[in-house]
Amino acid sequence: MSKKAAPAQDDQLLGKTAPDFTLATDGGGTVQLSKLRGHPVILYFYPKDNTSGCTAEACDFRDNRAGFAKTKAVVIGISKDSVKSHDGFKAKQKLNFALASDEDGKVCAAYGTWIEKSMYGRKYMGIDRATFVIDAKGKVAAAWRKVKVPGHVAAVLTAVQGLA
Repeated sequence: MSKKAAPAQDDQLLGKTAPDFTLATDGGGTVQLSKLRGHPVILYFYPKDNTSGCTAEACDFRDNRAGFAKTKAVVIGISKDSVKSHDGFKAKQKLNFALASDEDGKVCAAYGTWIEKSMYGRKYMGIDRATFVIDAKGKVAAAWRKVKVPGHVAAVLTAVQGLA
């Protein structure tokens, strides 16, 4: 049994209006955050379509759809992958929520998820796996940074249920 990570209590976005955006999504659509007011929104930022950790996280959100639906929450996955990549990933994994494409990285920057990373001594820029729960009024109610996938979606669901 994995330990559920608590959301950060000191995140710079907590209690503030979530940075608005309009992004292209899978299936040729778009999503504008401010148009989702009235519902809780889960924004989860992930590094790359079709990689093991990102697939596990996406499938966990997919498999918990019923729990999120009870809270009327909207789940949106965001990465810098193209819409075409998102279309393939969503179809392959049978995902039941939108995947938004932030190819220019402006939304990642606004949420502080575009960071310097290090692997095997090599430094590079990449997406920090992070999740934000935005309340029905558009304020950031919870934030997780440096997310570890096991148990994470359950912690997010608990946080969203606490908004009701």
